[in-house]
Amino acid sequence: MNIIFLGAQGSGKSTQAKMLAEKLGIPYLEMGQLLRDRAAQNDQVGRQIKETLDAGHLIEDATTISILRQKLMSLNPVTGYVLDGFPRNFAQYNALDNDIDLVFYIMVLDEEATRRLFLRGRSDDTKDALKKRLEIYHRETEPLLSKFRQREILREVDGERPIEAIHKDILQIVKSNKKYQ
Repeated sequence: MNIIFLGAQGSGKSTQAKMLAEKLGIPYLEMGQLLRDRAAQNDQVGRQIKETLDAGHLIEDATTISILRQKLMSLNPVTGYVLDGFPRNFAQYNALDNDIDLVFYIMVLDEEATRRLFLRGRSDDTKDALKKRLEIYHRETEPLLSKFRQREILREVDGERPIEAIHKDILQIVKSNKKYQ
């Protein structure tokens, strides 16, 4: 199965995506980590990604899409994957193949996401930075939900509950999917 997790920063989507990938025994792909790994390669593309990330900017779509496609080609297509942090906008959505089986949208209020992000204590999690990231998320990523809803692969999950309760619901949804059987 090929599964995507969407949600604002602080929604708990990465925690849930990792837990599901581990439970299913399939690769977990976190787009931010793929970009950081590519930035560590000391070539022209790697240095450009590193400079962009260090400046706090988003990597251009063409580069992000290329890196993800390279990674997906290296995977066993029968096994599937859990993808976290992609797509973030319509350009990235349009680059997706139609082989996505499920999309989980982990829903939390902005106030809860901000509270969680402050608790993790990263230096780049300032009030203004968090507000800006949430604005970008609402403007660029949330509109994608309607596309996945139209394809009848979107599942909305209340992310303001205990981690194990959320995980249990996600597992139940996966197990009820015809591709899982």
